[in-house]
Amino acid sequence: MSTLTQYDVGKMSKTDILSAWKSWQIRIFITIWFTYASYYLCRANISFALPGLSDEFGYSKTLLGLLGTALFIMYSLGQFVNGQLGDKYGARKLVFVGMVGSALLNIIFSFSTAFGFMLVVWGLNGYFQSMGWSPQVKTMANWFTVSQRGKWMGLMGSCYQIGNAVAWLLASYLAANYTWRALFWVPAIIFLISSIHFVIRLRNAPEEVGLPPIEQLRKIAAGEAPEPKTLDPTSAPVCRVTEDKHMGFGYTVKTCLTNPRIWGVSIAFFGLDIIRYGFFYWAPVFLIEVQGASISSAGISVAVLPIAGSCGSIFCGWATGKFFQNRRAPVICLCLFGLAIFSYLFYYAPEGAWVLSLIYLAVIGFCTYGAHVLMVGHAAQDFAGRKAAASAAGFIDGFGYLGAAMTGIFTGWLVDNYSWTAAFWYWIIAA
Repeated sequence: MSTLTQYDVGKMSKTDILSAWKSWQIRIFITIWFTYASYYLCRANISFALPGLSDEFGYSKTLLGLLGTALFIMYSLGQFVNGQLGDKYGARKLVFVGMVGSALLNIIFSFSTAFGFMLVVWGLNGYFQSMGWSPQVKTMANWFTVSQRGKWMGLMGSCYQIGNAVAWLLASYLAANYTWRALFWVPAIIFLISSIHFVIRLRNAPEEVGLPPIEQLRKIAAGEAPEPKTLDPTSAPVCRVTEDKHMGFGYTVKTCLTNPRIWGVSIAFFGLDIIRYGFFYWAPVFLIEVQGASISSAGISVAVLPIAGSCGSIFCGWATGKFFQNRRAPVICLCLFGLAIFSYLFYYAPEGAWVLSLIYLAVIGFCTYGAHVLMVGHAAQDFAGRKAAASAAGFIDGFGYLGAAMTGIFTGWLVDNYSWTAAFWYWIIAA
């Protein structure tokens, strides 16, 4: 995985440097988009395996929820750890390890017959899954300026919504036509292929291909730096290629722990992931058991959540730059309020009003993922800077998955002991 120097900026004009930068931005974005979308193949598949597990082994919803909680707890712990490691080692190494590990664990899970073994394997899958997001947030911060992030991070945020939708559609098809075990084999094979594509195509920062760091690229683009060709590349700041150095764990940990804005986003993200993963983990079961949907129709119905969510992430990222001078909080608050309202409307929609329910689900997805990407993407980069972007993203996401862990087993317990009404009010209050 050695890096290769491709350019000699001392021999390049300003136009050449900007052209090379733009070309690499597009390459990096496309690589990250498809890579993180593929992560959901080996995470979202569990939702459609739950009915099969219940039928074959007779597991209660509390036990089924415990599987989700195991993944979410390990994912949360992994985010705190791997966010720090992402700033040190970069995405190219860490994300690749996570992809291979998660794919292999999915294959191992498909052979499970004992609940305890399932619990351990799915929990470990959560840890390897946590290697995906934070390092790639740092990579985006390395390649894109603050003024570019509203657009590009919004577009990046659509990857896990589309990936989620594709994963659900694939899982529902496999569940309807094969056994629940096929839900883990097929996605794992696709994921392994994606890991090879990722490690070949990605570079962590402009410096790795011989381009100046992002701070200098911004100055060149803004006309604040002299023509690179006229300068001595060994001494001129605009031409000197410096390593994307890790500032040390003391710096990255302090950045997260002492920044009140990062804490504020983290606490809000805790509440958001309670309801986000309430729908993510339990919506297929709710549609099948309460609304009488088939597995295939449930897959199509819930797919509207991430599909509409991709529109939300793109629109909300654009709106922060267009209307709020790159301030993320106003849009986040509007999304969270809308999420609570439309979750209430969805649950109490008239029986048989499936079109209305589908519209409510779309708005829920729009609000959920619009707020989500602003919190764990834009805000992490804005408040921590590129030197600690992975650490901040991991810190925020780690708090979110503590909320997700609560929604796994606690939602199952509420449904077993009270009703779906109790579960939905738990989600609504969290929003």
